[in-house]
Amino acid sequence: MSAGEELLAARRIVVKVGSSSVSGENAGQIATLVGSLARLYTAGAEVILVSSGAIATGVPFLRLEERPDDLATQQAAAAVGQNILVNRYQRALSSHDIIAGQVLLTAHDMENPTHRDNARRALERLLQLGTLPIINENDTVATHEIRFGDNDRLAALVARLIGADQLVLLSDVDALYTAPPTTVGARRIERVPYGDELQGIQIGEAQSGWGTGGARTKVEAARLATDAGTAVLLTETRLLPAVLDGADHGTRFAAAG
Repeated sequence: MSAGEELLAARRIVVKVGSSSVSGENAGQIATLVGSLARLYTAGAEVILVSSGAIATGVPFLRLEERPDDLATQQAAAAVGQNILVNRYQRALSSHDIIAGQVLLTAHDMENPTHRDNARRALERLLQLGTLPIINENDTVATHEIRFGDNDRLAALVARLIGADQLVLLSDVDALYTAPPTTVGARRIERVPYGDELQGIQIGEAQSGWGTGGARTKVEAARLATDAGTAVLLTETRLLPAVLDGADHGTRFAAAG
């Protein structure tokens, strides 16, 4: 069965998209991404989107030229950008008659049993009501010491929290390679069996100026999800429609059990 067939047959899916895929000159990809989410939704899946991009979206509206280094300005950019980002998603979703529900989480929410149960209950109810929850880290109140560090980990924790069948990690890289993709001789890794430690594989860090993760964080997130029985697909945002059509793109991580 192809990755696309597995996704279209899934009961519950978490899709994570990185900042560089939905902000700046790539903000136009939101409509394409939402088209794929709507296709999964129409096929009968419960879909949750974990979206980065609040800070990157807010920066130009604050007339800043680059990502701020200080926490206070990052929080301000997130406050402005989150509003604009979700509005863009809702405009795209409205053409498919889908309503979004915004959920902002901190690392503390996932570590505290009471907060975690509240988050699970809210997400379950949003799904029951037919909405498409859009989750992001609550950058406006999170501090450097208590952040998830990247939304790949957050997406994996959400997948575990709600018992997702599939986790899709989308970025500006089409797959996991045996070395950084620009390295001569690097080969795409099509499948990673459960428990494979990927010995000898050179796993790189984030390359864009906006995202906080890279291939390493995605592999760590994939392991976190697969340990809980969630299969993982890592691929490029613009390739998701082709994957749903049956194309062989990305890297698939097998789940435990």
